[in-house]
Amino acid sequence: MVIPTILPQPVPALPRPGQLLARGVSRMLLALGHAPLCEFVPAPGLRVDVVSVAPGGEIWIVECKSCRADFAADRKWQGYLDWCDRFFWAVDGDFPREVLPDGGGLILADSHGAELELMAPLAKLAAARRARLLRDVARVAAVRLLRASDPGAAIDG
Repeated sequence: MVIPTILPQPVPALPRPGQLLARGVSRMLLALGHAPLCEFVPAPGLRVDVVSVAPGGEIWIVECKSCRADFAADRKWQGYLDWCDRFFWAVDGDFPREVLPDGGGLILADSHGAELELMAPLAKLAAARRARLLRDVARVAAVRLLRASDPGAAIDG
Protein backbone atom coordinates (compact mmCIF):
# COMPACT_ATOMS: atom_id res chain seq x y z
CA MET A 1 0.00 0.00 0.00
CA VAL A 2 1.33 3.41 -0.96
CA ILE A 3 0.91 6.11 1.66
CA PRO A 4 0.51 9.52 0.09
CA THR A 5 2.97 12.16 1.12
CA ILE A 6 1.28 14.99 2.94
CA LEU A 7 3.14 18.23 2.57
CA PRO A 8 2.88 20.70 5.41
CA GLN A 9 0.57 23.58 4.66
CA PRO A 10 2.04 27.05 4.97
CA VAL A 11 0.99 28.87 8.10
CA PRO A 12 -0.91 32.01 7.11
CA ALA A 13 0.78 35.19 8.23
CA LEU A 14 -0.95 37.18 10.93
CA PRO A 15 -2.60 40.32 9.57
CA ARG A 16 -0.63 43.53 10.03
CA PRO A 17 -2.31 46.35 11.99
CA GLY A 18 -3.08 48.28 8.79
CA GLN A 19 -4.73 45.21 7.30
CA LEU A 20 -6.95 44.92 10.36
CA LEU A 21 -8.02 48.54 9.91
CA ALA A 22 -8.66 47.85 6.20
CA ARG A 23 -10.95 44.97 7.18
CA GLY A 24 -13.02 47.25 9.42
CA VAL A 25 -13.11 49.94 6.73
CA SER A 26 -14.22 47.39 4.12
CA ARG A 27 -17.06 46.25 6.35
CA MET A 28 -18.25 49.85 6.74
CA LEU A 29 -18.00 50.48 3.00
CA LEU A 30 -20.00 47.34 2.25
CA ALA A 31 -22.70 48.56 4.62
CA LEU A 32 -22.79 51.83 2.63
CA GLY A 33 -23.35 49.89 -0.61
CA HIS A 34 -19.76 50.22 -1.85
CA ALA A 35 -17.60 47.56 -3.48
CA PRO A 36 -14.25 47.73 -1.61
CA LEU A 37 -11.03 46.07 -2.70
CA CYS A 38 -7.95 45.91 -0.46
CA GLU A 39 -4.36 46.33 -1.58
CA PHE A 40 -4.94 47.68 -5.07
CA VAL A 41 -2.29 49.09 -7.42
CA PRO A 42 -3.75 51.99 -9.44
CA ALA A 43 -0.40 52.78 -11.10
CA PRO A 44 3.14 51.41 -10.93
CA GLY A 45 4.78 52.30 -7.62
CA LEU A 46 1.47 52.94 -5.82
CA ARG A 47 -0.43 50.50 -3.62
CA VAL A 48 -3.51 51.74 -1.82
CA ASP A 49 -4.88 50.02 1.25
CA VAL A 50 -8.53 50.18 0.11
CA VAL A 51 -10.10 51.33 -3.13
CA SER A 52 -13.87 51.38 -3.22
CA VAL A 53 -16.49 51.94 -5.88
CA ALA A 54 -19.50 53.79 -4.48
CA PRO A 55 -23.03 53.01 -5.67
CA GLY A 56 -23.00 56.16 -7.85
CA GLY A 57 -19.62 55.29 -9.39
CA GLU A 58 -17.39 57.51 -7.26
CA ILE A 59 -13.99 56.02 -6.51
CA TRP A 60 -12.77 56.35 -2.94
CA ILE A 61 -9.28 55.57 -1.69
CA VAL A 62 -8.73 54.88 2.00
CA GLU A 63 -5.22 54.89 3.43
CA CYS A 64 -5.02 53.01 6.74
CA LYS A 65 -2.50 54.21 9.33
CA SER A 66 -1.98 52.21 12.50
CA CYS A 67 0.43 54.57 14.29
CA ARG A 68 2.43 57.78 13.95
CA ALA A 69 5.50 55.89 12.67
CA ASP A 70 3.39 54.21 9.96
CA PHE A 71 2.16 57.63 8.84
CA ALA A 72 5.64 59.23 8.97
CA ALA A 73 7.13 56.43 6.84
CA ASP A 74 4.54 56.89 4.06
CA ARG A 75 5.87 59.10 1.29
CA LYS A 76 3.49 57.97 -1.47
CA TRP A 77 0.04 58.96 -0.23
CA GLN A 78 -0.05 62.24 -2.20
CA GLY A 79 0.26 60.20 -5.40
CA TYR A 80 -3.05 58.52 -4.55
CA LEU A 81 -4.99 61.78 -4.88
CA ASP A 82 -4.87 61.61 -8.70
CA TRP A 83 -6.60 58.20 -8.63
CA CYS A 84 -9.79 58.87 -6.68
CA ASP A 85 -12.79 61.14 -6.32
CA ARG A 86 -12.45 61.16 -2.53
CA PHE A 87 -9.44 60.39 -0.32
CA PHE A 88 -9.71 59.24 3.31
CA TRP A 89 -7.43 58.42 6.20
CA ALA A 90 -8.48 55.51 8.39
CA VAL A 91 -7.05 55.39 11.89
CA ASP A 92 -7.91 53.84 15.22
CA GLY A 93 -9.08 55.75 18.28
CA ASP A 94 -5.54 56.10 19.69
CA PHE A 95 -4.00 57.61 16.55
CA PRO A 96 -2.80 61.25 16.96
CA ARG A 97 -5.15 62.84 14.42
CA GLU A 98 -3.37 66.20 14.59
CA VAL A 99 -0.55 64.78 12.40
CA LEU A 100 -2.91 64.07 9.49
CA PRO A 101 -2.85 66.68 6.73
CA ASP A 102 -5.95 68.75 6.01
CA GLY A 103 -8.02 68.05 2.94
CA GLY A 104 -8.83 64.36 3.32
CA GLY A 105 -11.71 62.56 4.94
CA LEU A 106 -11.42 60.65 8.19
CA ILE A 107 -12.61 57.18 9.13
CA LEU A 108 -12.24 55.78 12.65
CA ALA A 109 -11.73 52.04 12.41
CA ASP A 110 -10.76 48.84 14.11
CA SER A 111 -10.70 45.26 12.87
CA HIS A 112 -14.46 44.85 13.34
CA GLY A 113 -15.88 47.98 11.74
CA ALA A 114 -15.53 51.69 11.15
CA GLU A 115 -17.34 55.01 11.31
CA LEU A 116 -17.16 57.83 8.81
CA GLU A 117 -15.99 60.76 10.93
CA LEU A 118 -15.38 63.37 8.20
CA MET A 119 -16.48 63.20 4.56
CA ALA A 120 -13.66 63.85 2.11
CA PRO A 121 -14.10 66.66 -0.41
CA LEU A 122 -15.06 65.65 -3.94
CA ALA A 123 -12.39 66.01 -6.64
CA LYS A 124 -13.96 64.37 -9.69
CA LEU A 125 -11.77 62.16 -11.82
CA ALA A 126 -11.55 62.63 -15.57
CA ALA A 127 -13.86 60.24 -17.45
CA ALA A 128 -11.02 58.33 -19.12
CA ARG A 129 -9.20 57.75 -15.83
CA ARG A 130 -12.44 56.66 -14.11
CA ALA A 131 -13.16 54.17 -16.92
CA ARG A 132 -9.66 52.73 -16.66
CA LEU A 133 -9.87 52.45 -12.86
CA LEU A 134 -13.27 50.77 -12.95
CA ARG A 135 -11.98 48.24 -15.49
CA ASP A 136 -8.84 47.55 -13.46
CA VAL A 137 -10.72 47.20 -10.16
CA ALA A 138 -13.18 44.77 -11.78
CA ARG A 139 -10.40 42.71 -13.35
CA VAL A 140 -8.33 42.47 -10.14
CA ALA A 141 -11.42 41.56 -8.08
CA ALA A 142 -12.47 38.87 -10.58
CA VAL A 143 -8.98 37.31 -10.66
CA ARG A 144 -8.78 37.29 -6.85
CA LEU A 145 -12.18 35.63 -6.62
CA LEU A 146 -11.13 32.93 -9.08
CA ARG A 147 -7.84 32.35 -7.23
CA ALA A 148 -9.75 31.99 -3.94
CA SER A 149 -12.21 29.49 -5.42
CA ASP A 150 -9.66 27.61 -7.56
CA PRO A 151 -6.10 28.01 -6.19
CA GLY A 152 -4.75 25.67 -8.88
CA ALA A 153 -6.06 27.70 -11.79
CA ALA A 154 -3.46 29.00 -14.22
CA ILE A 155 -4.19 32.72 -14.20
CA ASP A 156 -2.06 35.39 -15.81
CA GLY A 157 -2.11 38.78 -14.11
